[in-house]
This record gives sequence, C-alpha cells and structure tokens, in this order.
Amino acid sequence: MVSFIMQFLKNPRTIGAVAPSSSCLARKMMEPIDFSRASCIVEYGPGLGAFTRELVKRKKKDTALILIEQNPQFCRRLEEIYGGDKNVSIIQGGAEHGRTYLTKLGYSQADYIVSGLPFTSLPGEITAEIFANTQKILGKGGTFITFQYSLLKKGLFQEYFRLIGCGLAFWNLPPAYVLVMKVDKKRKGRETGGGLYPDCG
Repeated sequence: MVSFIMQFLKNPRTIGAVAPSSSCLARKMMEPIDFSRASCIVEYGPGLGAFTRELVKRKKKDTALILIEQNPQFCRRLEEIYGGDKNVSIIQGGAEHGRTYLTKLGYSQADYIVSGLPFTSLPGEITAEIFANTQKILGKGGTFITFQYSLLKKGLFQEYFRLIGCGLAFWNLPPAYVLVMKVDKKRKGRETGGGLYPDCG
C-alpha cells in the first residue's frame, strides 16, 4: 500500500488512483471472462497485481497471461511473484505498443484484455494509440474489460468499441464502473453477461 502511494505521488497521471484496486473490483473485472475458453489474456497496467492474482488463480494452466506494465518498480514486484511461471510474461513498456509485444511473444491475438489504466488522465494521443492497438489485438472475437471512476469517457470508448455491458463495484475506493466492450461496432444491441452488467446509461 505504501509503495503504491509513493508511486502515485511520483507518477499521478500514469497510476491514476491513490489506493490499489479492491478485491471487490477485481472479482467484478473477472465476471465477463470465460476462463475455460481463453487461450491468451493480456493485462494493461497490472500495478501491484490486484487483477493479476485473480487472473492467475482462475485461468487454465496453459492459458498465456501477458502483463504490460510501464512502472519499473511494479515490474520488479511482478517478476518476484510471477517470474517463475512459464505461462506468464511480464513486459516493461506501454500498452500503446501492445501488438508489437504480442507478436514478439508469438501471439497474433488475445481473447481478453483486462485494463487497469487511468484513461481519464492519460494524454489523448496515448489513449488513441492504446485503443488502436487493442482493436488489432482483439480482432472481432475478443473482449476488452476496463474500469473507470466516472462515465465521463464513455463516449470516447464508444468511438472505438461496442459497449456490451457495464457494472458498478461499489465497495471500491472510490466506487468504480466496469466497462465490457467488443471491437465490432456494427452489431446492433447489447449483451449483458447474463444480467451481471446492466446498461450504465
């Protein structure tokens, strides 16, 4: 916790929260994932690993998990915990280069991208690059899952993705909206993940 706060004070635009994500938010982020069918999962900005722990615990043994983290201290921490897992790759770098990283690791696409990035505070050009990379990585079949502390950027997400569901992790500090999206914007209507993710409005 202290380490997280120190990194926030040094890099507030790239961390975007004063406290790590709660277990409540982590569980909410996992709900849209069909772990039985996922062969490759990417996580943007794992930080201290609140979502990573759940991903590692729930994924199949042979499912590849690719962690892309820009902060060197967080990367070292992730290496200490997951460096020995042959199906977990830890990359120090920006999510805007995600497709390049996947290609180097031998993957053409991912089934899911789980993001902890603070898009409300990232520069617009970086966000655009990340979204363009995300579209290419997911193709037509993949799912993009992220959270935001407000819905101010909802319209921006919808310029790139089709929102298929939205939920609220109330017991997080602060409460957070979980957005579930697909790349294919042409398809009409919404999917709600079995009612777990009603429309955010």
